[in-house]
Amino acid sequence: MKFRNFPIYRIEWVTSAFLIGTALAALTVVPWFLWNHYSEDLGWGFIWALFIFYYYATGFGITLGYHRLFSHLSFKAKWPVKLFVLLFGAASFENSALDWSADHRIHHKHVDEDEDPYDISKGFFYAHIGWLLFRLKPKPPVTNVKDLEADALVMWQHRYVQWIGVVVGFVAPACLGWAYATLNHLPSPGTSALAAFLVAGLLRTVVVQQGTFCINSLCHMVGSQPYSTRHSARDSGSVALLTFGEGYHNYHHEFQHDYRNGVKPWQFDPTKWLIWTLSKLGLVTDLRKVPDARIFAAEMKEHSRALGIAVERAISGLDEKTRSLKARTITSLEGIVADLTSRAEALREAASEQAELASETVEDVRKIFRDAAEQLDSLRLDSAPSVA
Repeated sequence: MKFRNFPIYRIEWVTSAFLIGTALAALTVVPWFLWNHYSEDLGWGFIWALFIFYYYATGFGITLGYHRLFSHLSFKAKWPVKLFVLLFGAASFENSALDWSADHRIHHKHVDEDEDPYDISKGFFYAHIGWLLFRLKPKPPVTNVKDLEADALVMWQHRYVQWIGVVVGFVAPACLGWAYATLNHLPSPGTSALAAFLVAGLLRTVVVQQGTFCINSLCHMVGSQPYSTRHSARDSGSVALLTFGEGYHNYHHEFQHDYRNGVKPWQFDPTKWLIWTLSKLGLVTDLRKVPDARIFAAEMKEHSRALGIAVERAISGLDEKTRSLKARTITSLEGIVADLTSRAEALREAASEQAELASETVEDVRKIFRDAAEQLDSLRLDSAPSVA
């Protein structure tokens, strides 16, 4: 595309200047400052502790607040929790909770379609950050957050989000750095304030934002799809490590109202753990949780689909003579696939919010899959080309 044909009027100038400017500063100014001042006594232990606090506070402001609380209503929160996530969510500089939730609800409604704000079919760059830098078409009116518009705290943050972000995200770290240096009689409080601003403010903002952006891009490109292949969302444990548990995106798109993203006990989901802890303290209530039967049914359906594809491929690799000799095994495998598919559908329909998944059912299905795997291996061996 020639530059003169580029739709300049679609560029979001303020957003682009902020995102590009902060990223460049984090890659240049911050390393330069650290190189020249790290040997000085600026209270670096406190500054890095401040970075860690702000990293988690603003990260949870997005994952626990903007995402699971406001976008998906996965639980209810008392006002101290709401105020905390609104303040530090603003300090992530990812817009207001109202606008963030509006975009995210559209994403779930139209995932992989042209109306999807960060549609992955438009490419990695567009889904990651391009959709923020320029708009391919005018932004539709916000009509899907009436519930949030009725919340006084959410609307207060929406009106003053940029001011809140600057004060909480940039001014406060600088002031804390100056106060720490002054109280501890460090030689240069002003330089300590600048260090805190650059590390806990600027650098932290860019790191948290890029983690969030990875959900929109990488988690629609890289990873597994154990619950559904109807959409591009994927589970990525690696991205979960960067995003406080948000990387289990295939599960999330299939069961978006669950307060958990990493539903398995071994999956890294600190946002889930924090929500659960807050519930025990009485600060959040009404945690929404998908019953195990529905989750297992989704997994079983996907396993059955994958098994069916594997069986078809194995059969297609057989010559007519071997196919005739293996007719009983083929018929058995096709029957297993049909049986598992019908079981998954029946289990999904039978599941309710109170449904418990019997361990006998799980073990029975696992045994069927083990038997199918053994029979499939025999077919694959027969379809493999012989080596002279």
